[in-house]
Amino acid sequence: MTATSNMTEIIFLGFSQSQHLQKVIFVMFLLMYTAIVLGNGLIVVTIMSSKGLSSPMYFFLSYLSLVELCYCSVTAPKLIFDSLLKRKVISLQGCITQIFFLHFFGGTEIFLLTVMAYDRYVAICKPLHYVTIMNRRVCGFLVGAAWSGGLLHSAGQAFLIFQLPFCGPNIIDHYFCDVHPLLKLACSDTFLISLLVIINGGSISVISFAVLLASYVVILHSLRSHTAEGRRRALSTCASHLAVVGLFFIPCSFVYMRPCITLPVDKIVAVFYTVVTPLLNPIIYSFRNTEVKNAMRRLVRRKMSWEAK
Repeated sequence: MTATSNMTEIIFLGFSQSQHLQKVIFVMFLLMYTAIVLGNGLIVVTIMSSKGLSSPMYFFLSYLSLVELCYCSVTAPKLIFDSLLKRKVISLQGCITQIFFLHFFGGTEIFLLTVMAYDRYVAICKPLHYVTIMNRRVCGFLVGAAWSGGLLHSAGQAFLIFQLPFCGPNIIDHYFCDVHPLLKLACSDTFLISLLVIINGGSISVISFAVLLASYVVILHSLRSHTAEGRRRALSTCASHLAVVGLFFIPCSFVYMRPCITLPVDKIVAVFYTVVTPLLNPIIYSFRNTEVKNAMRRLVRRKMSWEAK
């Protein structure tokens, strides 16, 4: 258990020890995090306040934006704060807590993306039964299942980490705590724990990705019977979803679906699934969507009219 560890804190090496580069990192990630908060926050508020965006697709999108906002907030604020410090430190308990929430929101996002693929499958392949199948009760159940799946996944990862004693050296060549870098600090043999970590994370990724691919294979096959306009609209929606899936799944698979070793490139890869994907989500999903843009304009006009009064 962690109670037997003689290590109480962990030091991050971050991206660079150069003061000049750390200032650049501070400005860059502060701007990106601000854009993530504003963009995803605006999507959540717009969908929740607009009666015209009540379809299941927007219901799931609002939760995806909320999850991505939370997911990025697990690592980005500390990275921004640490870039102002010479010594980047986190307690062992804080490290394990960060791992728990990182995998909680990351696992939830994977399940939500899978749910959204199923929603598109029903909408395109079974349009006449779409309203009946994807009713509010089913949508609520699917979102609840996604959150529950993320919780079970993260609880499993944290439980495995809690079984290990840590004795150092207490230095991680990363900018946040994750399972693979932390396993290198353990005093005992980590072969079995590493295997269980890979099974826990890898099985979720493989199964979810297989469901996603199967959904889109069936969707593309069914589009042959649609009109040219119907195919164009369906492909536009699916392309947006596949872009987010690719940006999230490919970097995650590179990090988590391999033996528990750390590589120097892991820090750059992690930026893609913790920062870049939440940053691009509003652009890919919403700012190209006419209905969402019109709803945002109405929301801004209502806000301005309230302030004018």
